[in-house]
Formats: sequence, C-alpha cells, structure tokens
Amino acid sequence: QILSQVKQAYELATSGNSAGGLTHSAFQAAIRVAKRVTTETAIHQKRVSIPSIAVCDFASSIFERFDDKQILVIGAGEMAEETLRYLLDSGASKIDIVNRSFQRAQEVAGPWGGVAYEWARLPERLIVADLVVSTTGASEPIVTEATFRTIEQQRFQRPLFVLDLAVPRDFDPKIGDYPGVYLYSVDDLAKACDANRAARQREWPKAEKIIEEETQKFMTELHLRSTAPTIKLLRDRAEQIKLEELHRLLNKLSDIEPRHRAEIERAFDRVVNKLLHPPLESLRLEAQEGPPHGLIEALKRLFNLAD
Repeated sequence: QILSQVKQAYELATSGNSAGGLTHSAFQAAIRVAKRVTTETAIHQKRVSIPSIAVCDFASSIFERFDDKQILVIGAGEMAEETLRYLLDSGASKIDIVNRSFQRAQEVAGPWGGVAYEWARLPERLIVADLVVSTTGASEPIVTEATFRTIEQQRFQRPLFVLDLAVPRDFDPKIGDYPGVYLYSVDDLAKACDANRAARQREWPKAEKIIEEETQKFMTELHLRSTAPTIKLLRDRAEQIKLEELHRLLNKLSDIEPRHRAEIERAFDRVVNKLLHPPLESLRLEAQEGPPHGLIEALKRLFNLAD
C-alpha cells in the first residue's frame, strides 16, 4: 500500500511538472529498492496486518475464489474498509454492508460497489452470506448462540466463514462449534501476525543490505551530478585545444587525403580521451566516498577552468 501511495504521489508530481531532476532520481531509486526487496527477499510474502491476514491467508484457505461469494461486512469503520480493500483485490464483488448507522453503511458501500442494509436486517443477510467480516465496537456479542441457532436452521448446512475482527467479540465463540462454520477471532489472527512478523524479521538483513547498496549507488550518482559542470568545462577546454591544434596541423597538410585526415582526427580524439580519463576516473572514485569538492577545486586550478 505504501509503495502504491509513493508511486501515485510521484506520478502526480510528474504530471504537474513539479518534479525536478533530483526528485526524479530520488523517487526512481526508492521504487527500484522496493522492487529489489520484493523480488530478492520473502518479506512481502508474510503479511502482518489483521485485515490482510484475514482475507489473504485465512479466507483464501477456505475459498478458492471470491467473485461468486456473498460477502457480509458488519460495521463501517476503518478496519471494515481496509478488509474490503483486500476482498475486492481478491475478486469479491457481491458485498453487503450492515451498520447501526444506515447512513454510514451507505457511505462505505458506495465507493466499494456494495449494498447497504438497515441494522434490523442483519439476520436475513447472515442467512445468505458465505463470508462474514464483523468489526463493530459493541461491548457484547451482536450474534449470540441462540440467535445463530435460528439463522443456522435456514442456511441448510451451507458453509459459513466468519472473521470476527471486533474486540470484544461480535460472535459468540460457541458458534464456531456448529458444523460448517469457520469462526476466527482477532486472537487467532494476531498469532498469525506474530508468526509472520518473526518471519519478516529473519528477512530484514537481506533487505537492509539491498537498501545499503542502493543508497550507496544513489549517493554516488548524486555526488557525480555535482561534478557535471566541472567535467563539462574540462571537456570543452580540451575540445577547444584539440580543434585549434588540429586546424593548425591540417592547414599545413592541405593536400592530405580524406582517409588520412579522418585518421588524424581520430588520433587527436584518442589523445584527448586518454588524457581526460585519469582525472574523470578520480572524480568517479572520489564521488563514491563523498562529495568530491576538493578534487573539483583542484581540477579548476590545475586546468584554469572558469565557471
């Protein structure tokens, strides 16, 4: 989610012509790091949020697909919306929202393409549901065993998967003893979160190494960027001297054949490149250690370069 938000921010800045050269480099480097961590470590394979584990680990272990399942979300808070996001990403499309405030249920249902229902219609929606996500702030169970007994008789033994994400619980724990009912609480999910978090921690050294490598690469490129004006001055000065001397020589050899002329020009280019290679390589190596300000100033004085 964070990577997606970063990409969206970067794309928005780019489309509004608000991203300069440094911003482009920084965001591209950050996205490159994220991709490397994703492909070279197993961190992304271990989810650590309650909603993601609820849908992607627990619910997916029961249902092979979600597009044909009737989803019932009880509650309309932040937890409900985050769980909805994972359900939709998994293909869910038939979604009911039940909340004590019908207006709030409508507000949540709208953007997700769901249908809002009055609180009094909770039992009838439980009858037709395949998967239930409950996230209310009630102080006691909203579905007791006695209530569910009546509902269960009308379900005709159809499987029911319940993710009770409320604290305290929305569903009486005894409901999980009914045949075909898979009832998981926050405590069950929290154990999976802890196990996944521990697995992620074992992958951290790999991720940190990637971050260190990419940070070093980015800082080197950043420091090299600061050398660009001096490099341009040095190349321009060398090119100017080369052209002056080449012009002087070719004027003396006015009757030279074209192929010999071309060979002389290539020879001058090679000489210039070989002369420039040591100082430019020194700048590159210096940039790996930090800003090469001292070397830049030395080159300016040695070659009499003016900004």
